[in-house]
Amino acid sequence: MERYRFPVGEEEDGARLDSFIVSHREVTESRSYVSTLINNGHASVDGTVVEKPAHRVRRDQVVSLDVPDPQPVDLAPQEMDLDVAYEDRHLIVIDKPAGLVVHPSGTWRSGTLVNALLAHCDNLSGIGGEMRPGIVHRLDKDTTGLMMAAKDDETHRGLSFQLARRTVKRRYLALVWHNPRPPADRVDAPIGRDPVHRKRMAVVDGGKRAVTNYRTLEAYRMGALIACRLETGRTHQIRVHMSRCRDCPIIHDWRYGGCHPKGIESTRRNRELVSDLLRLSRHQMLHAETLGFEHPVTGEEMEFQAAPPLEFRLVQKRLRADTDE
Repeated sequence: MERYRFPVGEEEDGARLDSFIVSHREVTESRSYVSTLINNGHASVDGTVVEKPAHRVRRDQVVSLDVPDPQPVDLAPQEMDLDVAYEDRHLIVIDKPAGLVVHPSGTWRSGTLVNALLAHCDNLSGIGGEMRPGIVHRLDKDTTGLMMAAKDDETHRGLSFQLARRTVKRRYLALVWHNPRPPADRVDAPIGRDPVHRKRMAVVDGGKRAVTNYRTLEAYRMGALIACRLETGRTHQIRVHMSRCRDCPIIHDWRYGGCHPKGIESTRRNRELVSDLLRLSRHQMLHAETLGFEHPVTGEEMEFQAAPPLEFRLVQKRLRADTDE
């Protein structure tokens, strides 16, 4: 078990407990993982256990956090075809297809990327716990593109540190309904659990800060190709921001209005286009195109790019053809 111990300085008086802990350079765990540890009783303030991440620390208090040793993995390896963009003995970068769940849940213990990685790799970092070995970050089930996994704990901590400090380069491509207004902008809107539909996320007061930078690359009559750069990594962040803040849901994103887009005039041409796009695609048109980071062991600057899958390109082609008519 590893223990962190920090005194609270004058300038840190009143900070949230989770934010205070991850603000220290020695801490490489993500804020979400630190919050989980706090919730599970692994943090104390002046020797008293505190189980609320939002607890406010005060000057001259001493904060401690115990980080348990990595848990052993008890999941079945499963052979799958993986599109490997890069691999060495420390990490692996894969181009994830649509429909592949990243890690098991309580009721879903097979057919995930983790199962495939356990079969492909000799070892994975145990920091993510039994259900998420090696997983440093994730992509939604129907999002395609580049993601990385760690094979050892040193690499896992190094990659997590870069994610927490927002130095990892992540660029997404998305095909959305309508043309975003303005065509390029920075969306800064907090995201939390939707109070009505608990399986969705929403822009809510009191949610976690979420920042998305987007830019229109191509504008079509009925949609647009946009590039998004994340400053934060909230659940469904791009999907929520584009749908709720710009009224431009991602095409075929059934959860956030991408299958029944609003504000489209009911003409024959428009109805045919909507039908064609939904027929061409089975998944949301969101793709993690670029991933860049510093190798935690070698120090080498690394950057990878992956072209969008065929269905993404077919939808884009149909949008262009409709615009040129």
